[in-house]
Amino acid sequence: MYHIPVMLKECIQGLNIKPNGIYVDVTFGGGGHSKEILNHLNEEGKLFAFDIDDDAQKNEINDNRFVLIQANFRHIKKFLRLHQITKVDGILADFGISSHQIDAADRGFSIRYNADLDMRMQQNQTITAKTIVNTYDALQLQNILGYYGEVPNARTLVAAIVNHREVEPINTTKQLVKICLHYVRGKEHKYLAQVFQAIRIEVNDELNAIKDFLQQAFELLDNQGRLVTLTYHSLEDRLVKNFIKTGNIDGNIEKDFYGKIHRPFSLINKKPILATPEEIEQNSRARSAKLRVVEKIA
Repeated sequence: MYHIPVMLKECIQGLNIKPNGIYVDVTFGGGGHSKEILNHLNEEGKLFAFDIDDDAQKNEINDNRFVLIQANFRHIKKFLRLHQITKVDGILADFGISSHQIDAADRGFSIRYNADLDMRMQQNQTITAKTIVNTYDALQLQNILGYYGEVPNARTLVAAIVNHREVEPINTTKQLVKICLHYVRGKEHKYLAQVFQAIRIEVNDELNAIKDFLQQAFELLDNQGRLVTLTYHSLEDRLVKNFIKTGNIDGNIEKDFYGKIHRPFSLINKKPILATPEEIEQNSRARSAKLRVVEKIA
């Protein structure tokens, strides 16, 4: 299976779908969420989906109410405008990497397989994991591993990476794993996953893409439109929390002339919804997911 959609029922409930509404799934992947959204739309309803991954295009749904756009969701507003869409009733964003991408050995996302250090979501990107590991200076690498991956001994590991690449380039996942194994802190799998996650976030500029998307999402949503987000990383979740509480990425509270706090969204769930133990048992990748649902006020 390409990917098991996380918290499918809860996402659909969160969207509160109008049968004739216009909806956007910005992370199409295997199309699991999109198919269920279509099940709730009538003939007048419309669903637009985004995905930059070439493999995801193979899952396109044959339905005249559905449009799949091969583009990064950070450009959502521009591409929807090309389809004469300026307002939508709901947006779903699942920021997790798909199971297919992790399981595809040649993509270089997984610590389980030996492959080129690639990690690109979009194959025509110029920067790969190999570029970052072999050309970024020590401080850049330390910041990436420390901030994106929360690697506890980032400085020590980076020194080892820099020493190694002075002898030979680090071209494969196995080479990187072998270096990391000498410096593991805590559980081996978790440590390696943190290193790979940090590099993947940098390769695909993931956090900046989320920032760009959130700012456009508010403009695109109609009044009482719903924004449903699934995050898997504390940095992603912090961006979403700040935005839905204040309307800006930095979380700065804005007040009007009378001191009234500006609230762009009403929170449908005050605390994030987590996957049930039953779902986690069936789909371990739901373990770290946090679902937030908000409704645009004005």
